[in-house]
Amino acid sequence: MSEPARTINTEEIPREVLDLAEAVGTLPEEYRRTIEPLLGRLIDSNRRRRRILSLVQDALSQLRLDMKYLAFDLEATRRERDEFRRKLEETA
Repeated sequence: MSEPARTINTEEIPREVLDLAEAVGTLPEEYRRTIEPLLGRLIDSNRRRRRILSLVQDALSQLRLDMKYLAFDLEATRRERDEFRRKLEETA
């Protein structure tokens, strides 16, 4: 089979693109040489998009966790402030 089709990791690529790669592999050599570079760029682009999506999802997960920590810290700071005010008013 052609070079781009040999390097395809089937877990990363949609089934439709894999089907296209198989169809391109059955074409005569003259057509395959024209289409394979385009198919390779399509596969690379798809991998890049998946990596970017994964990075964005990880960043969002981290942001959610950070927000939970900040909310907890804010609530703890408010409780400390209120406790300090209460003690200050008792001594005054």
